[in-house]
Amino acid sequence: MNRATSLIRRVRLITHTDPTLVANYLPFPIFAPAWTPAPPLTSHHARFLATKQGKGHSKVQKVKPKQDKQEVEIKQKMTVSALAQAMNKDFDHVFEALLNTSVDLDSLEPHSVLEEQWIKEVVKRSGMKFKWAKLVESKERENKDTQRRDPPDPAVLVSRPPVVTIMGHVDHGKTTLLDSLRKSQVAAGEAGGITQHIGAFLVQLPSGEKITFLDTPGHAAFSAMRARGALATDIVILVVAADDGVMKQTIESILHAKKAQVPIIVAVNKCDKHQADPARVKQELLSHDVVCEEYGGEVQAIHVSALKGNNLLELAEATVTLAEVMELKGDPTGLVEGTIIESRSDKGKGPVTTAIVQRGTLKKGCTLVAGKTWAKVRFLFDENNCTVKEAGPSTAVEIVGWKELPSAGEEILEVESEKRAREVVDWRCYQEEQDKLKEDMQAIEVKQREHQESYKKEREPLAHLSWRQRKSALYKANKKLMAMRPSEKLESQELSLPLIVKGDVDGSVEAILNILESYDAHHQCQMEVVHFGIGDVSENDLNLAETFSGEASVLAMFDVTVGKKKVPVAGCRVQKGQLDRKMKFRLVRGRDIIWEGSLTALKHHKDDVQMVKTGMECGLSVDQDIEFRPGDEVVCYEETETRQTISWDPGF
Repeated sequence: MNRATSLIRRVRLITHTDPTLVANYLPFPIFAPAWTPAPPLTSHHARFLATKQGKGHSKVQKVKPKQDKQEVEIKQKMTVSALAQAMNKDFDHVFEALLNTSVDLDSLEPHSVLEEQWIKEVVKRSGMKFKWAKLVESKERENKDTQRRDPPDPAVLVSRPPVVTIMGHVDHGKTTLLDSLRKSQVAAGEAGGITQHIGAFLVQLPSGEKITFLDTPGHAAFSAMRARGALATDIVILVVAADDGVMKQTIESILHAKKAQVPIIVAVNKCDKHQADPARVKQELLSHDVVCEEYGGEVQAIHVSALKGNNLLELAEATVTLAEVMELKGDPTGLVEGTIIESRSDKGKGPVTTAIVQRGTLKKGCTLVAGKTWAKVRFLFDENNCTVKEAGPSTAVEIVGWKELPSAGEEILEVESEKRAREVVDWRCYQEEQDKLKEDMQAIEVKQREHQESYKKEREPLAHLSWRQRKSALYKANKKLMAMRPSEKLESQELSLPLIVKGDVDGSVEAILNILESYDAHHQCQMEVVHFGIGDVSENDLNLAETFSGEASVLAMFDVTVGKKKVPVAGCRVQKGQLDRKMKFRLVRGRDIIWEGSLTALKHHKDDVQMVKTGMECGLSVDQDIEFRPGDEVVCYEETETRQTISWDPGF
């Protein structure tokens, strides 16, 4: 029997009735007469196949065991890139697996979320099998925050001094009025004679009654500080100059008092001037729903001269009388509660806050929490910078001992121990991070929808092409874009103005930031507040202002294998500005600069890119082995000097 006949016989025995596979087993072509199908399998054939292999017998081909399919771990709402990674494939593989399905391939991107049926279909078409990923149940973190106590027992309440806020228009004599009451020269120490931040102090009248005064600025920039003063007060004294009448900040002060539901006493100041007209002031107040007693209302109006001291005692007595009618009482027992009126950084004392105690008795050694910081009270000072042992309800006091500077307007709560304070602060920081992550995820989802809509709209002209033709057309378009001159790419970019805002106290910085929010000349020059804080302007601040450009938040971290080395990559979303690979970069964590240097890679999806703009996601790796963390800020900067005149009028 020749070799060809032997091979044909072996194929016949194995396949029984399917001679069409013969050609697959022959290493050379056969030219033989047409083959006639053999009769059905006989017992002779069966005995021949069952015979043990030995000499002179043909070898029986072994049937290969069935191979197990690759198992892919899937989960709900997987993205295309996540599915491709789980299958150890690339994006194109998933794309091709979804051909001839109802999936809109034109809008398919690596970050596109797939429905469950298409996740399974891709795995099935790839010759694999799926299994559901095990859900890791994360234990919900226990709420460790602290809250104000329940309302006090009326039996423990005692009378307390009224907290009175002085409000009014700029230069209507508020500080001079208080200066005359407490016999101290505050105005002389203020910039330009205008009160720059809230002063809080206690005044004791000859009759023995005490009044705690808050002095809020009247300048147009300090609306937020007046609102904060109104929310922490019992009575508002509205100072209106008799020679000037009702002005813009006068109206604003009235609105703040009404919003806080605080009664008003009108102090018509500068009545010693020849052009003074108190009657006109009262008539103008009528149009703002402030009705004085002589017009049938309940608002007391006292004619005073803060400069000469006329009728100041009458004003104080009117305040005390109103306080008696209000029957103001406080609880001096238990844990302390209060409100921060102002905060500042003192070179000798460190972080210092001016606060109003609203409940309990504040003493040295108390452990306080405010916002995301805490304090072990080391010293208490009054308005004359004298140490005090304790401060009860309605007392204004300076607190020294804060770990960091809290913001003005924060609520002060006493806790049992330093350990408890750390728990509260850690919880609040954690809660803020969670809220920020939720906001970021929502923003990402919005951007994804916008991107998909934009993607679909851009590809409508290519809808008649096959997917391979579309990819070819897009590749040519991108290649043409990359070939553009740098000047053409930068032609539409706008100039930017980075700002550093520093102030003596927190409230002043807040007021300036409020003004900057009104900036409306972005079409001429983009303005960015790159840093703000308390204290003097340093050389580092100036360098930061000169070099600042854009920044991105780190959302996730992962490793990419390059050769045999694992490279840490940060998954980021650009918050503002744009990241340019050719610029310098720094990694900022909180207030610390972790790293400065250059990028080794900048990718958008799978593509290497030179620049990533606001709202876009990207992956980046750096020239050092550093650990990224969620919440880190990646700042891109270059040293430039730009001068430009703009049309913005800040209003002062």
